[in-house]
Amino acid sequence: MKQIALTLILGLAAAIVQAGEYDVLEYDIFRSVDPLAQRDEWGLLHQGRAVNATDFAPRYHWRWEYYFKAPEQLVLDPAYVGSMQAALRRLGYYCGPIDGVFTPIVGNAIARLQKNYSMRVTGTFTDPVRRALRLP
Repeated sequence: MKQIALTLILGLAAAIVQAGEYDVLEYDIFRSVDPLAQRDEWGLLHQGRAVNATDFAPRYHWRWEYYFKAPEQLVLDPAYVGSMQAALRRLGYYCGPIDGVFTPIVGNAIARLQKNYSMRVTGTFTDPVRRALRLP
């Protein structure tokens, strides 16, 4: 009986140690310092290997600073528009260049996204579009 209890305790302890050792969310190497990096609903990074010219554009240091900007201000920011174009491309709505310029092609991609997400189709960048693209 003592051997069975000891085996269960050691097995449980080994399982706890192994689970803590390989927990992916503990390591900060999987977290990006880029505030405009693509993230999912858990905040995990989804970023491709391709480097765009807008990746080197100036941007705010913290993600929450973008929440205080109006959509009309954000479409003038090349880094933000480049991140929006990358998010639209990831979802399959945009296939143009990622150059940080809000063109009519980007507006058409937003209109298709709005139609598929049952939003009012305007083709403009709004707060519901920001939430659908998971952008700040």
